[in-house]
Amino acid sequence: MKKYKNIKYQELEEGIGIITLNRPERLNAVDFEMIEEFHDLLSELEWNLDCRVLIITGEGHGFCAGMDIKEGSLFVPEDKIPKKYSNLKYLNVGDEIKRKMYGLKRISEIMITLRKINQPVIAAVKGPASGGGFALAMACDIRIAGESARFNTAFINIGLTGSDMGSSYFLPRLIGLSRAAEIMYTGRFFDAKEADRIGFVSKVVPDDQLLEAALELAREMLKKSPLGLRLTKETINQNIDAPNLEAAIFLENRNQAVCMSTADFSEGINAFFERRSPKYPKR
Repeated sequence: MKKYKNIKYQELEEGIGIITLNRPERLNAVDFEMIEEFHDLLSELEWNLDCRVLIITGEGHGFCAGMDIKEGSLFVPEDKIPKKYSNLKYLNVGDEIKRKMYGLKRISEIMITLRKINQPVIAAVKGPASGGGFALAMACDIRIAGESARFNTAFINIGLTGSDMGSSYFLPRLIGLSRAAEIMYTGRFFDAKEADRIGFVSKVVPDDQLLEAALELAREMLKKSPLGLRLTKETINQNIDAPNLEAAIFLENRNQAVCMSTADFSEGINAFFERRSPKYPKR
């Protein structure tokens, strides 16, 4: 696996990958270089069957303070925009707007990729998760908060919209429309205690126990069938927008039938009757 400047990747334990946003002096705010590194790493992990569960966290005192506006990270360098994009004729706007649009496109695609990859993703959040950092946490499957965690849709506070990088899709599904609308319209911060109360996070732990809490959850997932875990994520992704119950159950039945034809199912059944933990192949 490559080494990067603005993110770190490591496997502290077999089967568990940890991505650490690594710009602590900027509260891990996102610049264009970090976006491209993230894309490169996720493309590696998408088909990496050795990494079965992924944890995302931040170095230092924050998870991610969103886009690094101070460093103008939405102004993508001209030489970084693919020619096929910069030459699009229907974009009857100036080069500056094209660069901003491309920057937004690239960071937003990270949220989509996090939903597509095989691994369940756990966000381990301490300190601020604002704007793009807020969206990054929501794109993960599960969120665990340190006591210092704070969340908000930052861009509504600087003349932009509160619906950014998938937040208008994720937040109403996570906490309901009314609460989501209030948070997105006001741009206010909500803390770890409120996040726990409204169901935005799974649990709140002291900051110094955050990574261990995420690892403990990941270890529990590793006890499950590798294929079963991946297909469960696929089913959740598809059925959150299923047109009806029949369509949802059709996909569930298909995936169950696939799993029933594997050695994992035989091992799971045998382990159940023998009152032991299953021993699934590593893959």
